[in-house]
Amino acid sequence: MSAVLEIRNLHVNINDSPILKGVNLVIKQGETHALMGPNGSGKSTLAYALTGHPSYEVTGGEVILDGENILEMEADERSRMGLFLAFQYPVAVPGVTVANFLRQAINSRMEAQYEGEDFKGISIPEFARLLRAKMDMLGIDHKFAGRYLNEGFSGGEKKRNEILQLATLEPRFAILDETDSGLDIDALRIVADGVNKLKNENLGTLIITHYKRMLDYLQPQFVHMMMGGRIVESGGPDLAQEIEDRGYEPYFAKHGVEITEE
Repeated sequence: MSAVLEIRNLHVNINDSPILKGVNLVIKQGETHALMGPNGSGKSTLAYALTGHPSYEVTGGEVILDGENILEMEADERSRMGLFLAFQYPVAVPGVTVANFLRQAINSRMEAQYEGEDFKGISIPEFARLLRAKMDMLGIDHKFAGRYLNEGFSGGEKKRNEILQLATLEPRFAILDETDSGLDIDALRIVADGVNKLKNENLGTLIITHYKRMLDYLQPQFVHMMMGGRIVESGGPDLAQEIEDRGYEPYFAKHGVEITEE
């Protein structure tokens, strides 16, 4: 049976200022959802609140996965439950290679499953085979694994590295926070192709973006518009086209929203 991530009436503050004001959304494994909206609407706040960023104060609501409210869990527990966040601005970690980072991440997830049993981690040969297979699938040079995490990476390389993490960790739900930000058209196509290769019945995806161009490649089944900390419109791909044609301005008055900066 497919897992369901259910966001119920979620309210979130930043520095005592309300940003999310009652978000409701249901994502099933195998589904691809897009979340669009102008700056300051709360899109990235939703991403960080779901994955447990400590600066985001949840003041109401629930997020249910496998019958549990994940808002009561630490960030690492949510990750082990199968949540993944691809960052808009991935940070560099000098001295830690891409391969070492991914092996540690896999071991952390696996160790939790063993619950006190003698766990020695994924063997280096087994991990090397896994990583090479994922890199081949995504068309990434094997030398990439020996580079320090995001250090000296171009914008496109940083985003491809996020997709490599997604491929290697195999979460149940992935949140892509403006993965198209800062990418030229060629880099965008490469990153989107990688995401498309990872689509399957076991992965539910939430794509956060301002623009339709990312969605032209990823073809979500569901499109939502966020304004003023709430999801105010939901539909199919036609909604993304409508936003592209009309912009966000006509919706401000329709929904009585006054936009604020995130």
